[in-house]
Amino acid sequence: MKIKAAVLRVAGLKGPYRDTKPLSIETVDLDRPEREEVLIKIAAAGLCHSDLVAIDGERPKPMPIVLGHETVGVVSEVGPGVTAFEEGDYVIPSFVASCGKCEMCRIGRPGLCVAASDANAKGTLMSGGQRLHKNGARLYHHSGVSAFAEFAVVSEHSLVKIDHNIPAQHAALFGCAVMTGAGAVINTSGIKAGESVAVIGAGGVGLSAVMAAAAAGSSQVLAIDINDEKLHAAKNFGATHVFNATDPDMLSKVKAVTGGGVHIAIESAGVPQALELAFEVTRIGGCTVAAGLPNPEKKINISHFLLGAQERTLKGSYMGSCIPSRDIPKLLNMYRQGNLAVDKLASDIIGFDDLNEAFDLMGKGGALRNVLVP
Repeated sequence: MKIKAAVLRVAGLKGPYRDTKPLSIETVDLDRPEREEVLIKIAAAGLCHSDLVAIDGERPKPMPIVLGHETVGVVSEVGPGVTAFEEGDYVIPSFVASCGKCEMCRIGRPGLCVAASDANAKGTLMSGGQRLHKNGARLYHHSGVSAFAEFAVVSEHSLVKIDHNIPAQHAALFGCAVMTGAGAVINTSGIKAGESVAVIGAGGVGLSAVMAAAAAGSSQVLAIDINDEKLHAAKNFGATHVFNATDPDMLSKVKAVTGGGVHIAIESAGVPQALELAFEVTRIGGCTVAAGLPNPEKKINISHFLLGAQERTLKGSYMGSCIPSRDIPKLLNMYRQGNLAVDKLASDIIGFDDLNEAFDLMGKGGALRNVLVP
C-alpha cells in the first residue's frame, strides 16, 4: 500500500531543520503484515529526544529510515498466526518487542530482549524482515515501529491493547516518555514513600518521572534543568523545588534543602554531565538512575571512592524497566485517577509539514512533547 511517511536519508545536517529538512515527507510503499505481524493506522505519535539524536547523528541509525517510536494506533489488519489482536483494537506498541524466549524475557526484563534489540539495531522488524520500501530500495524501521507515517507494520509481540476512550495525543506518550520516566522511578529505583527524588532533565521523560515521584509519596521532588521555562512547567507536574543547573551554587542549595542530598536521582537528559550531576546530588546510601541515552561512545566520570565508601547504587534504566503488558495498563490507571497529568504533557498537535521545525524547537529545549497526528 502507498502511505505518507517521514524519511531520514542523511543524518547530521546543520540546522535550522526548517531549512535543511532532514526529514523528507514522501510517499512510500508498505507491505502487508506477515506472520505474527500487525498493520496499524497511526492515530498519534510523540516526538522524542531519541528521534532527535538519530536526526543529528548523535546516535547513528541505518538509513534511509522512517523515524518515530512513541505512538498509538488502531489495528487495520493482522498477519498469519496473530490471535491476540483483531481489526479495530486500539494499541500501543512498545519500542522493544519481546520474543518471550530469551533469558531476559523469561526473567521479566523484556526491554532487554536479545532478539528485539538485535532487530532494532539493524533497523528491521523482529522477524528480520522489512516492510517499507520505495522504488525497489528498502527503508529501515525505527525501533520496530516507524511511527512518523500514516500506517505501520509492527510485531504483535510489541503491542498492548488499551481502551478506546483515551485521547490519542495522550495515549501515544505512554509508549515511551511515560513508560521510561515513570518506570525509572517506580520500577528501577525501588522508591519508598517519604524518600526524596531529584530529576535531572525536565523534558517529556523527566516530567513523567516527576509525576511518578509525586504519586509515589516522595517527601521532596526536585527538578533540575538548564531551561527556566521547563523548570517553571515542572512545578505544575509535582516538583516541590526547582534548580537551574547553570547556577554555580546549585549543588550546595540542593544539599541544603535535602539535608545532604536526595535518596534517589533520576537522570533523563541523555548527556554525561547530567548523569554526573545526578550522582553528585545523591546522598550517602542513595540510588542514582541513568534513564537517558547519549552517544554510545560517551563516558562518565564519577568517584569510585564515593560509590564504594558511601554504599551508593548506580543503576541503568531502559524502557523504565517495564513489562509493557503489565505496566502500560497500570500507568494508564494512574492517569485516569489523576496521578499522571499526561494531558498537560502533550504540547502542540502538529502535521507532517511541521516535523522539521518541531525538532528545531526540541533542540533548543522548547516544548514539552509535541505530537504528530498524521
